[in-house]
Parts: sequence; C-alpha cells; structure tokens
Amino acid sequence: MYLFIQHKNKLLVITAICIALAFVLDWRDETTWSNMFYLLATIVASMPILYKAIQASMHRTFSIELLVMIAVIGALFIQEYIEAAMVTFLFLLGDFLEARTLRKTRSSLQALLDLQPEEAIVLENNIEYKVPTEQVKVGQKIRIKPGGKVPVDGEVYDGSASIMEASITGESIPAVKTIGHHVYAGTIVEDGYIEMYATKVGEDTTYAKIINLVEEAQETKTKAERFLNRFASIYTPSIIVLAILVYLFTKEISIAITFLVIACPGALVIGAPVSTVVGIGNGAKHGALIKGGEVLDRLRKIDTLFFDKTGTLTKGKPEVTNITVYGSMDRQTLLQYVAIAEKRSEHHLGKTIVQQAKKEKIDISKDASIVTFVKGKGVKAVLSNKKLYIGNRKLMLKEDIQLPEEVLNDATTQEQIGSTVIFVAMDQKVVGMIAIVDQIREDAVSAIQQLRNSGVKNVMMLTGDNRHTAKMVANRLELDGFKAELLPEDKAEIIKQMQAKGHMIAMVGDGVNDAPAIARADIGLAMGEGGTDVAMETADIVLMADQLSQFAHAHSLAKVTIRNMKQNIAIAMLTVAFLLIGVLQGHIHLANGMFIHEASVLLVILNAMRLHHFRSNQKGNNPIFHFMKARRKQHAPIRM
Repeated sequence: MYLFIQHKNKLLVITAICIALAFVLDWRDETTWSNMFYLLATIVASMPILYKAIQASMHRTFSIELLVMIAVIGALFIQEYIEAAMVTFLFLLGDFLEARTLRKTRSSLQALLDLQPEEAIVLENNIEYKVPTEQVKVGQKIRIKPGGKVPVDGEVYDGSASIMEASITGESIPAVKTIGHHVYAGTIVEDGYIEMYATKVGEDTTYAKIINLVEEAQETKTKAERFLNRFASIYTPSIIVLAILVYLFTKEISIAITFLVIACPGALVIGAPVSTVVGIGNGAKHGALIKGGEVLDRLRKIDTLFFDKTGTLTKGKPEVTNITVYGSMDRQTLLQYVAIAEKRSEHHLGKTIVQQAKKEKIDISKDASIVTFVKGKGVKAVLSNKKLYIGNRKLMLKEDIQLPEEVLNDATTQEQIGSTVIFVAMDQKVVGMIAIVDQIREDAVSAIQQLRNSGVKNVMMLTGDNRHTAKMVANRLELDGFKAELLPEDKAEIIKQMQAKGHMIAMVGDGVNDAPAIARADIGLAMGEGGTDVAMETADIVLMADQLSQFAHAHSLAKVTIRNMKQNIAIAMLTVAFLLIGVLQGHIHLANGMFIHEASVLLVILNAMRLHHFRSNQKGNNPIFHFMKARRKQHAPIRM
C-alpha cells in the first residue's frame, strides 16, 4: 500500500479521469456504469488516505485521514457514490496543492544543491587535475576558471575575479575577490580567474551549512503549530462523537456523514505550517537564515535591540591608521612582533594588524612560543624570550603595566577621532600603540530606521571598545544608549537585567566574544560573512551578506508571517463553523460542502504563497518614522 503514497499524483489523475467518465455516463443516463466509475474513483483515491489513517491508528492517533475514511465508508453505505468520489478526489487535490506549495518554497534549496560542482581543479606542482568535490582536502590549491563554480570554501592567493554570491548572501551584484579574500562553495566566477587554498570542505562549508540550517528551520514548529497538532488529536474523536449525536437527534445517517466530512479541518491543519515554511524560504532568499518557526514567533515581539560595534555597526574591515613607538624599538619591529602574536587571532583587530604587516611585506613566518588570548582584553605572548602584552587598557591594568601620561594623551587624541587603540607592552613597559579605524556601515542608518518603524523601541550598543569611539558611533547613528569597555560576560549580564524588566531582547554580533550575549538574548543574530562559526552556531538568525538591512527585512517578515498564519487559522475556523451550521440547518450537502471545504484549503495556500513575494521597505521612508524620531528626542536615552 505504501506504493500508493509514492504515486499520489498519478492516482489523482486516474481519479479525475474516472469522475469525468462517470459524469459523461450519468449525463447519458447510464446510471449503473457511472456508479461503477464513481466507485472506482473512490477506491483509487482512498488508497493513500487509508494508508495514512491506518498508520495513525497504529500510533493511537486520531488523524484527519481517519475522519475522511469513516465519512467515505458511510457515504458508500448509503449509496452516495458521487459524494464519496468527490470527497476523496478533493482531499487528494488539497494534499497535492499543499505539497506543491512546499516544493516551490524548497525549490530555492534545490537550486542551491544544483550549484554544487561535482569536480574541482586541484593544483600540485603547477600541474592541474580534476578530483570529485568530496575528495578535496583542507590546504589544497584549487583553480577556478571563468564561468566555473567554487567547489569549497577558500582563501584567494592569486588572481582576481568577479564572483556571483547570490546563493550565499542573497546579493544580486557580483563581488570582486582578490588576494586575501574569502570565497564560498556554490558561488560562480563570472569574470576573471582565481587560485585559492581550500579552508573548509564537505559539510563544513558555508554553503552546506546554509542548506542544513534552512531545511532544519522549516521543520521546526511555532507555538500555533504545536497547539494545532494537539488540537487535531482532540478534535477528530470529538467530531466523531458529535456526528453520532447528530444521528441520534436527526435519525438521518446522511446528515451525520455529511457532518463528519465537512468537519475535516484540512485548512486548519496546513494553515500554520505552510505560512512558516514560505516565510523562512523568503528570509533565506533575502540572505537572512531564520532557524525555525519558533524564532519567527519571538522575533516579531522584540522591543529592544543591542548591537555589538566592530563588524556589526561598523564594516568589520578596519585599517591601521597610526603606529606610535615609545623607546628604542623601531616601527617595523613593533609591527612584526604584534603581527606574529596575532596570527592565530579570530578578532577583527588582530586580523587587521596581520594584514597590515603583510601589506608592508614584513616577515611574520616566525611563531611565538606561547600565545594566550584573553577574552575582551587582548593577547599575551612570549616571543624571542620576551613577554609581549597586546590589548586594551583592561589588559594593561590586569598585568600591572603603567600607562605614562604621554601614552594616555596620545591614546585619548586617537580615540576622540574615532580610533580604537591597541597598547603594546614588552616586559612590563609600554613600547608602542596602534590606532585602528573602522568605518560605519552604509546601511546602518536606514536599517535602524526601518527597525524602529516596525516596532523596535530601543536600539543600543554594547562594545568592548573605548568609550570615546563608542560615543562617536552612538551619536552618528542616533542610538538610544551605549555601554563601552565591556567584557563578554558584561554584555550577557546587561541583557539579563533588561530581560528581568520585561523587555524582549535581540543581540547582533559577529565574534566569539559576542557568543555569550547572543545565546542569552531572546533572539541572537550573527553576521555570517565576516562572523565566526561560534557566533553563527549560537545565533537564531544568520545574516549572510553582513547587511543590517537583512535583519530589518527579517523583523518585518516575522510580523507578516505570523499575521499570515493567524489569517489562515481564522479562514479555516470560520469556514468549518459556517459549513457545520449549514449542515445542521439542511442548507449544506456533502458534495457542495466538500467543495467549499477544499476551496478554503486552496485559499489558505494561496494566502501563504503571498509571502514568497514579500519585500520590506528598506529605505525607511515611512512618514511615521519622522513622528517617532521627534518623539524620541523628547526623552532621555534608556538607562541600562
């Protein structure tokens, strides 16, 4: 019988043909033959329904299919063959439409799968040969020619190319990749060529993680879906009892059977899941990976939003703007020592210093004998038998390293123009200072405006950076407040305090330091392109193109999706109520009742399909914003 499940679409076609032939024979008064075709249509269409009903019964569950089969058997018992055929046909048709909708939503995932190249061109001793993609190993050199697909994640070491990254980031404009840039599996080289080192292969690639995340997310359920599943298990036996009572009161078996059929809550059962699946699919299409229906439900309730600064509100591509040396050490040696210590760092600032050393062609091949990363403070290392301390004021204070007045004055000057200052000490004495500047993201202002428009009341910043730089960024973005010079545990504690006051909190970050705060928040968001794996795995939402407008879209999408879900539930419940009242009053019969019922199924599917085309207003031009902005200026920033 399981074969019938696999070939439901073919059974639907056979059923339609049988019903069409029965109609023709009925029109020609060939009643016996028409009834035979109606009966054949009923038997064919009932097979997959009966299979599901039996499976549910074996698990002691009252399913909708069981309700339908009882009604069909009753219709055959009273010789209402056309009604039995139409009931089973329309039920199969509704099932087909639901499956088709879900397939269309998941087609974007299939398109991603189709982008995965089967082979990679590997280079060894400047000789190229092809290997299956799954056999590529980390560290191997790979060449991608014009029009080729990137087989695994990697870092470009030669060449430059214009690469279409829409499958990863949702961006339709090709990105230019040159030496030092990261590239992702599943993206396409449109122009130019590159040679790269493989950094992530197989299931570890960003591409593979996206597919897994979206597939898992679409299988998770909202509170409404879980409630409806419990409701269905109670609803089915209740309807059977009510149908028996209807028969006892009316003595009409046909009314009782019609009551059974009409009461099938097909639209109610699929209304919530189809909205969730389509909504998550829309988010993935626009570069926001939402990890489940429950996340959508929480996201729409967010009233307070915390941002990390570096790599979140700023571009995460800082540049060294000033290197100051104190004492006899020369500038090049200072930069060399710091870059060697920071080589294994995952922090943006550490990577920036390493890139600056490479840019100046300084040799950093040597390794420090001991390297210790101090979260939220900096790095300690032993290099050439010298103890090296690289970090912020907190690290210097922790290690009892005095900051002379000259150093403090230089640091304050740099911080007041928006620089982040890294102090460098050797053997308990400050020997240098590195100033780094990171630009604010172009879309930060418009994204924050849109988030305010959609109901986020408080937008604030939590950063480990100094207060001068934090204040400058907060003022330029007109944030409601900020806290600076924080450790990772400080960020998590502030979020905990705000939650205790009844706020629904979202935290946006991109680094290992942000993971505790992201995990603590009601909704955690990670920047996918520049973010660390820890932050991406901890977060509820991942923004693949590192654009804050994607979060603004996700927030608006969550509200629209849940509203769409509620609309579907309302449509389903009103339809069932209308039909049941009509049955009891004698105005609704089996055939037309089932037609209206299946029409409601189609209606909720079409309503959910509207989410495919949802696109939020990312320009923040809503006139309400200007009113809200004026109102905000009348109040002091929120206290944290």
